[in-house]
Amino acid sequence: MKKIGFVFVVLFFLVNTKAVAQCNIKNRILADGSMVYYFDPEVFYTTNSKSLKINIVTDKEHYFIALQPTPFPSKKEGKKIKDDLIMHLADNKTYTLKHYDTQYIKNDSIMQVLYLIDDKDLDSFSKFEAVSAEIRMEGTDFVREFNFKLHKRAIIRQLDCFLKEEEK
Repeated sequence: MKKIGFVFVVLFFLVNTKAVAQCNIKNRILADGSMVYYFDPEVFYTTNSKSLKINIVTDKEHYFIALQPTPFPSKKEGKKIKDDLIMHLADNKTYTLKHYDTQYIKNDSIMQVLYLIDDKDLDSFSKFEAVSAEIRMEGTDFVREFNFKLHKRAIIRQLDCFLKEEEK
């Protein structure tokens, strides 16, 4: 019986530690001097040939979905990504997020594309799992469709952390 109690205590500690770790908000100063807040990206989709990581980024005024597709196009081609992102959530609705910026970071070894979450859609993104996304690149054949298999609730968790932080 003591062993079972000990197991429950350990599991309780691990669950609570994980919950705290989920709200590990990071920040960095951009070249223009503004501060952004973000989470480490989480894998939403992966196969042998491609993957997609997603995280939420905010300047405390606007919220963005940051996508990191792999493989990604060269910088010359990637800068042509100007089309909006089409997201499908578990509420069976389609959301269009406006393209905001395409960045190459960490010595150009990572491409990140930022899409603005419309204020009117913020409530839906904070309640419904992400189901899929479509990324298109204007003037090219670059079209990627991702049906999410992993961490579908990551956007919900990350937005929840940011919104709770704002309430403080």
